[in-house]
Amino acid sequence: MWPGMTTPLLHIANLHKSYTGSEGTVPVLQGIDLTLTAGETLALTGESGSGKSTLLHLAAALDAPDTGSIRMDGVELAALGDPARAALRRDKVGLVFQQFNLVPSLSVAANISLQARLAGRPDPDLCARLIDRLGLQAVATRYPEQLSGGQQQRVAIARALAARPALILADEPTGNLDETTGDTVLALLLDLVAETDAALLMVTHSTRLANLLSRRVHLSHGQIAPADTSV
Repeated sequence: MWPGMTTPLLHIANLHKSYTGSEGTVPVLQGIDLTLTAGETLALTGESGSGKSTLLHLAAALDAPDTGSIRMDGVELAALGDPARAALRRDKVGLVFQQFNLVPSLSVAANISLQARLAGRPDPDLCARLIDRLGLQAVATRYPEQLSGGQQQRVAIARALAARPALILADEPTGNLDETTGDTVLALLLDLVAETDAALLMVTHSTRLANLLSRRVHLSHGQIAPADTSV
């Protein structure tokens, strides 16, 4: 998707992040190093509170680290202002977080096509294929408040894929789905990643799902475990 790209799509080096709470400063990430290349799929596992979601938010330029470097397509995120970060997310990143963030005033179909239109890459055929493969035909004209949690999650996944992003960041993307539907959704996600040569960084608690991706890393107490397991 990015011809001639010689640098990693996502390069994270010596990343630290902490938060200040009622008990003082709490370290969340402590010296994270991670590289992801185009076409690669990486599962991020770990116990609750290990820093998985924080790492995804930092990679999406939704938050800033205390120290360390995050480079996307060779660009240092810390060097970007808020408008440039927003443009980067719009143009290169597909986000599937646990908060679906659907636009209440838009129909399912309009929500799915939104990011692709904003990025200047509208693709009605791809949107129709996503609606079909995610089983959303019957609700395409409905609004988010008329959907179940599982339906909203599928809409959020379709929206992320419809823009054909270079990088997909997904936080438990099948967490609100039953196992059969979740497997179908993950298969679609992996198909689209392969088709567009995108990269996928996916947080999951499921070892079974993690094993379907090309690599797996485990976060523990804010650090990556010594073994980076290829599957």
